[in-house]
Amino acid sequence: MESKQNNSLTIITIVAMMFLYAMISFVTNLAAPVGKIWGASFEDPAQAERMGMLGNLFNFLAYLIMGIPAGNFLAKKGYKKTALTAIFLGFIGIAVQWLSGVFDNFYVYLCGALLGGFCVCMLNTVVNPMLNLLGGGGNRGNQLNLVGGTLNSLSGALTPMLVGAIVGESLAGKEIDDVNVVLYIAMAVFAVIYLVIRLTPLAEPAGAGQQITYERSPWSFRHLTLGVIAIFFYVGVEIGIPATLISYLTPRIGFAAAGLIAGRYWILMLIGRFIGSAVGGKISSRTMVMWVATGAITLMVAAMLIGDSIMAKTFVQGQVINVPLASTLLVLCGLCTSVMWTSIFNMATEGLGKYTAKASGIFMMMVVGGGIVPQIQSLIAAHNCLLSYVVPVISVAYILWYAIFGSKNVNKDIKVD
Repeated sequence: MESKQNNSLTIITIVAMMFLYAMISFVTNLAAPVGKIWGASFEDPAQAERMGMLGNLFNFLAYLIMGIPAGNFLAKKGYKKTALTAIFLGFIGIAVQWLSGVFDNFYVYLCGALLGGFCVCMLNTVVNPMLNLLGGGGNRGNQLNLVGGTLNSLSGALTPMLVGAIVGESLAGKEIDDVNVVLYIAMAVFAVIYLVIRLTPLAEPAGAGQQITYERSPWSFRHLTLGVIAIFFYVGVEIGIPATLISYLTPRIGFAAAGLIAGRYWILMLIGRFIGSAVGGKISSRTMVMWVATGAITLMVAAMLIGDSIMAKTFVQGQVINVPLASTLLVLCGLCTSVMWTSIFNMATEGLGKYTAKASGIFMMMVVGGGIVPQIQSLIAAHNCLLSYVVPVISVAYILWYAIFGSKNVNKDIKVD
């Protein structure tokens, strides 16, 4: 009887983590299109591009600030209290973004983006190790995270499409008030999720919220340290590819259509994670990353070489239009990046035992790459969007190296119980 209750509690916890996975993507992907609207208020195109990405930068800067504190909070307070605190911060962050429209103040928006970043950092700190531990680590732990990643991608695909549909074809003359409907929906969802998580009993992993003695720093694990660098580059790639794609396509087909096409990148991430979750129990994280990293590099290099020289037809907004084939190749990168997050996390935290919670905080700290790497890419994109993809190419090259050489746990002799 007790075994059945434990199994039911585990299932409830897994389902709750899946919903939190979706919320992470919603908040993260809301920053870029809302930032584009603010950026459009600046007359100089180069300045508009840079300022439009600042919200994204602040959203990910929060990881650098909150990563280690989130890991420490998780270790002391447990998974449920950490999740509830994160959801509360998310609600406040979205509310502040709404207030930025009321006060017509770009800097208030940046504060809201930062608070939203605190939220998703803490949520990531919770859901990734929780699902990995509930799955028993290894391939099974990675598989559960890939299932959660599927919902994450679905939310990520819908967000830019929803904003694009509400805003319309052009950014000219648009105000933050034009996306208030999205912000209201976000606040309502956060409020509901908070109540559901608060009233739902969750299965806390053994030792969660208890006093634990750590004999060494998590940084002493080589595969974690190198994995932290890999995730820095990965998140920059995940965000930079579709965000810059919107900038590349907007002058050619309009903002709304560009947002819809960029949204396909997230749909392909959804498909890739669905496939990954199906085969994740049989194929190792290392093998997955080796193959998809090679594919991503090939697609991006091909897009840069082809440029606007070859056009392809695509169906958008009820009509067939011509778009550069390069944009299709970049959208296909979503299949490749789909399994990288969970696989890198799985490789980086494998065999860490009681150090997992603190390691998760360190891991999340370097998600700041999602703000820094696209910002570097945007500096090049202001002059040549396709050439700017040299930044994610170099980033994925490191991830490929990590999968082949850097992910091996050479510290197996360290006691982690």
